[in-house]
Parts: sequence; structure tokens; C-alpha cells
Amino acid sequence: MMAVCQNLLDNFPGRMRLLESRSANEIYASLDTADLQEVTRSLLTQHGARLVTVFAEDRVNVEGAFYNYYVFERRGDPAYLILRAAIAPEQPRFPSLAVELPGVNWQEREIQDWFGLEAAGHPNPRRVALHDNWPDVHPLRKDFALHQVLPPFEGEQHEYRPTLGEGVFQVPVGPVHAGIIEPGHFNFAVAGEPILYLQLRMFYTHKGTEKLFEHLPIHRAVFLAESISGDSSFSHGTAFCQAIERAADIEVPFRARVMRTILLELERIYNHVADIGAIATDVGFVVANAHAGSLRESVVTLNEELTGSRLLRGCVCVGGVRRDWTRRQRETLETTLGLVEHGFGELVALVKSSDSTRDRLQRTGYLHPDKAKALGIVGVGGRASGVDLDARRDHPYAAYDCLDFRVPVYTDGDVLHRMQVRIDEVRESIGMIRAALAHLPDGPHRAPAQDIPAGRCALGVVEGWRGEIIHWVRTAPGNRLERCKIKDPSVNNWPALVEAVEDNIIADFPVINKSFNLSYSGTDR
Repeated sequence: MMAVCQNLLDNFPGRMRLLESRSANEIYASLDTADLQEVTRSLLTQHGARLVTVFAEDRVNVEGAFYNYYVFERRGDPAYLILRAAIAPEQPRFPSLAVELPGVNWQEREIQDWFGLEAAGHPNPRRVALHDNWPDVHPLRKDFALHQVLPPFEGEQHEYRPTLGEGVFQVPVGPVHAGIIEPGHFNFAVAGEPILYLQLRMFYTHKGTEKLFEHLPIHRAVFLAESISGDSSFSHGTAFCQAIERAADIEVPFRARVMRTILLELERIYNHVADIGAIATDVGFVVANAHAGSLRESVVTLNEELTGSRLLRGCVCVGGVRRDWTRRQRETLETTLGLVEHGFGELVALVKSSDSTRDRLQRTGYLHPDKAKALGIVGVGGRASGVDLDARRDHPYAAYDCLDFRVPVYTDGDVLHRMQVRIDEVRESIGMIRAALAHLPDGPHRAPAQDIPAGRCALGVVEGWRGEIIHWVRTAPGNRLERCKIKDPSVNNWPALVEAVEDNIIADFPVINKSFNLSYSGTDR
């Protein structure tokens, strides 16, 4: 990425400059917002880069400006290029990239809602994170107090696009669902059974997590990171800790890196196994779901044995992991892994033996690879539609650089192949855990505690079981944070559901939705 950055500096003389970078894997440069679209176009077309995420920061009190950050990567290069564009408080607007890059649609609108910076030229500038009847506030500005009491919410509720045409009807689903999931509103337009289009609305339980990070000491903020999405607690916690460790130049002991790798893969296994069973349930194959439920129980029981938590909470910490493993725990891991591998083989054989299940899943919920790429889809949904991305391979962390593994990628883009990606990944995860456990070294399981220097910025990236998780931090005095940006993969992937359900029937929506299995909580952070 350094060569790419130098090329940009040469092509935009005097309009871009390098900023101080503490890590060889993070290159920071500043540019004028007027050049943003041209620079982005150059990165995408001439250098084959991908825009990973867009976010903002309020530095008005310190530097007299807001900043937008644009994080780019490209295949085969472990470094990220992070472009910073200053935005004057007197003219709080920036050029939108959403017309050419639909994947930043929600992210730019979040910046509008949270910081009051206008995305000029955005094709759909309506509120997204704050609903229509919120008062005119911008919660991530520094002058917005955490405990500020808002006036009663008034005004229009969200208006959905009207259905037009003879025999065309709206079918609303949610926002409250008949289950324990969090709220989300799905508004279908149907002609008979076929779905013409879907409009969705999230952010019903926006929790202000990024604001909360600014009011916690870092050692407590780890637990907040784990709460962002409950089934990805270890992934989010690890991404946060990695950002802090990179900012503070903390060297994580190799034993801790290997242990983190094993726990990350256990989190992948128990969620993928559960999803395979849930997909089977949604097409009426309840026997397969019962088998999957038994396997999941074995893995989460193992999690509790290793960490004290079935969902791996309270284990990761800045500098490593909070507790070491005894010989007996390692033996339990080896034994359970063998039983899970055998049981998973039986589950896969059971699912694949059912012609009726295959008939329901094949060609259902098709997401074209071109649409997946345009929308910036990541994780399972992306890999089933030809998007060959995986941070474990492309930006190695923990002990992934010491392991050989295959990233499964298909172009069929249907429910069947989203399930197949999960099957392949579970098998790879079992092999990776075995290899890591065989080479688990002696040594400390965490680095000594130390103060975190103020004023440092860093990225933490983890390939969670849903996809790419990103935490970006700016540290503050007193072992606190000035800013923590979170991006859960679900923020990228909800628009994929809109595309995948078109031309399917209402009865297939549950299984299509489950095949993506996106996080309401991770979105509503």
C-alpha cells in the first residue's frame, strides 16, 4: 500500500500528504474533500483497492474540524491505507460516494445522523440510524452529553414506498417478531406469492455503544466490546483488544495468540453448526436441527470448560487472555473436537441425503456475484457469491499466519451454497484448532499490564464468523478512549437480503434470511 500511496502523492501533488503512522500495516494520509471522489476512483480502478469502511470523528474542540476516514485495502497487501478528509464546522458537508459505491450507503447516512455532516449528492439521504421522529440531535458530537435527556419524540413515522399496481399488496413483518430476536421491520411488496421488492428498517434499539466507549476506562471497555453482538463476543472483544494493542505497541505473547485463534474458531464452529440446523428447520427438516443442536451444545459446553462462559465472554483482555489452560482442559478440547468432527460428518450426510431439502435450498435466495461485490458484502454471504475476502488470510492476526487453511468461495450465491460455505468453514476450523493445539507453546498467556499512551490511533480487524469486524480507536489520557468506531459485518450485509429475496416467494423468506443470519444488535450498536 505504500507504493499505492506514493503514486497518489505523485498524481495529486500538494493536495495529499502523509500523516504519522505507528504501524507498517496502517498508512495514514490526508486529502481535501474536493479530491475525494477522484482519489477513490483512482484507488478502485487503477490499483484494485476496496473501500472497507467510512466513519467520522469530532475533533472540533481540539483541531477545529471534523474528520472523515476512508479505509482501503487490496488483495495480497497486508497494509491498510486510511485517508483522512477534514470537514469545516462552518460547512459541515462532504461529497457522497454512494452513487458509485452502494456499499457505503448506510455508513454515510450514519455519519449524517450521528455527526450532522451532510453527504452531498447521496441518492437517498433519509435518516437511517436515527429514526424519522427523533429530535434534531447528533449523538456522537462531543457537545452531546451522554446523559442528555431528549424531548418527547414527535413527527412523522417512517413512510415506506407505496405499492402500486393491480393485485400488488404490502406484507409487513415486524418490527416485533415472534421470537427472542431483536426488532427489525421487513416490508414486502408482493403480487400473489412472488416478492417484487423488500424494504427494511433497522436501528430500532440503537444503543449508543460508540458514545459509551468514550466514558469508560479501557479495561472496562473490553466488556462493552463483547456485548456488541452476543454470538460474536470473542470476535468483537479481540478486535477491540487488537486495536488497543497496536496503538500502545503491546506485544501479545505467542501462547496467547494461539489461544485466541482456537477460541475464535470455536466461536465460528458453534455458530455455523447452529445455522445449518436452523436452515434445516426452516424447510421442515427438524431431525437435522435436533442433531445440530446437540453438536452446538457440545461446543458451548467446551467453551465453558475453557473460559467459564458458554459464549466465550470475559476471556479476552488487552495483552492476551485472562486465564491459562490446564493439561486437563487441553485434553477435554482434543476429545470434544474429535466427537464434534464425527457428529458433524453425520449431520452433513443427513442434510445432503435429503432431496427435498436440496430442492428447497438450491437456487433459492440467489445473490448475483456482481451485486454482492457492488454492495460490499463480506463473510459467508459474500463468499457464497464469489467475494474472495477473509481477514485471517489477507491481514493475518493472532496465530493465523502460522496456519494453513482454505477459504471456501463459490459463485452460485443461493441458500444451498451459503450453507456449503458454513460446512466447509467448520471443517477447516476443526483442522486449524488441531494444528494450533499441537503447537501450543509454553509461556505467558498475557502481556504485563501497562498504561495506554494518549493520542494514538489504530485498527483492529477480525474475521468473525459472520465476516469482517472492525474497531478503530483513538486513545485519550488516563487509559481512556477519545473515539471507538465499530463496524459489524451485518451493516454491510443487510442490503444483500433485499436483493436476494426478489422473485422468491414469501414462504422462502425465513430460510433466505437465516442463510445470511445477520445481527440486529451488531447493526444497532
